[in-house]
Amino acid sequence: MIAGIRNGIVFLVLMLVLQPASAQADTALDNKAATWVAALQLTDNAKAKKVQAAIATHLTAVKDWHNNHPFTLVPEGINPVTGSKLSELDRDIIICSTKPKSVHENLMTVLRAELDSAQVEMILDKYTIGKVDFTLRGYKAIVPDLTAKEETEIIKNIKQAREQAIDYKNMKEISAIFEIYKTKCEQYLNNNGRNWRQMYKAYTDKIKAEKEAAKKQQ
Repeated sequence: MIAGIRNGIVFLVLMLVLQPASAQADTALDNKAATWVAALQLTDNAKAKKVQAAIATHLTAVKDWHNNHPFTLVPEGINPVTGSKLSELDRDIIICSTKPKSVHENLMTVLRAELDSAQVEMILDKYTIGKVDFTLRGYKAIVPDLTAKEETEIIKNIKQAREQAIDYKNMKEISAIFEIYKTKCEQYLNNNGRNWRQMYKAYTDKIKAEKEAAKKQQ
């Protein structure tokens, strides 16, 4: 009897502690959605509210799925491609990828119905802190003679990464999704007469030499 009462008290205390934290997180996501939509400078208030609500709902769904589905739900095992043991991040990505497709589709349906393509891209960039532009600039630095055809293929891949990555909660997960598509980019370059490893080494050697030269001038 006493033990049961104690367990009940513990449960109530936990609920009182967790609920405010969850409410604060939801408020933070609402504020984030509002800030992103404000950057669009929409003149139609009804449209702005609809887009903001869709983003806030999506952010909350992604957060809740992540928080309620720990990586431990995925058994330890190996990556069937590399043979390496699955990392905690691998398992996290796997379980988070099982969220209902409607979480993504509901958001994109509203964005594409209410915004033009440039505005949609702007919102997707907000989710991924501009990783498309950052990644493309990296490829252009490593491959200075990048052709228009190669650039088109790289942009296609990293934009696919961006749209997929919005369904993940944190930057570790988002970066992991981009790595999948960066590997595809590098395979494309290798399959079309380039040597990615050689180009990357030449680039890092150049950066290292520039740093050494700068030190000597100080």
